[in-house]
Amino acid sequence: MMRPKHLAIELSKLIPHPCSNVELEQYATEGDLAAYWMLGVDQLDDVVGKHVLDLCAGNGILGLGCLFIGAGQVTLVEADPLAAEVARNNCHKLKSKFSASTTVIEAFVGIDEIDVSDVDIIVMNPPWGVQSKRADRAILQYAFNQDVESIHVLHSAKATHLESLAKEHGWEIEGVLESKFRLPPTYSHHSKGKAFTKIICWRFHRPGNSKIPIEEDDETE
Repeated sequence: MMRPKHLAIELSKLIPHPCSNVELEQYATEGDLAAYWMLGVDQLDDVVGKHVLDLCAGNGILGLGCLFIGAGQVTLVEADPLAAEVARNNCHKLKSKFSASTTVIEAFVGIDEIDVSDVDIIVMNPPWGVQSKRADRAILQYAFNQDVESIHVLHSAKATHLESLAKEHGWEIEGVLESKFRLPPTYSHHSKGKAFTKIICWRFHRPGNSKIPIEEDDETE
């Protein structure tokens, strides 16, 4: 099994996310976090040989992380033309390393028609709705309407709507990973230096398919 450090090194070699469109809330997922998270996805849902769909893919770091782990097919969906081109170039860089197929679709999730089928696992770091309220809704709803095994989502720890939205579509939710997400001063409205925000990586699953043990409080008599 690939170690998080080794996967992070490989992901750091990818062409970085251009992060040029503030309206799309483009914040790049760092290699260390992407590696640790995607290896966790593999432990829970066995990525090997699966078709992984990466929504709001940016430079493709999550989907391509799954490629390194052993995914059989990876599809990256990205709305921003500049980021989509970066994703294509990253796929091309890895073409000689893997026999698995990679596809980049330039489309707005929830707006444009996306021609993809036979997906097993969805991963995503969607816009959180900071710049445009409810910006994540159409993307999450699209994912919930797919016939997949599981959906893995990185979102702000402050988000309170995920569980209710999932239940509306017949999904349940469990937390996989809590961490800090670095927000570099990419855009002019950021202050100097680096800011961090707390995030949670969630796993959405069908009823009865929970993979995270529930910790029970010890009872003392």
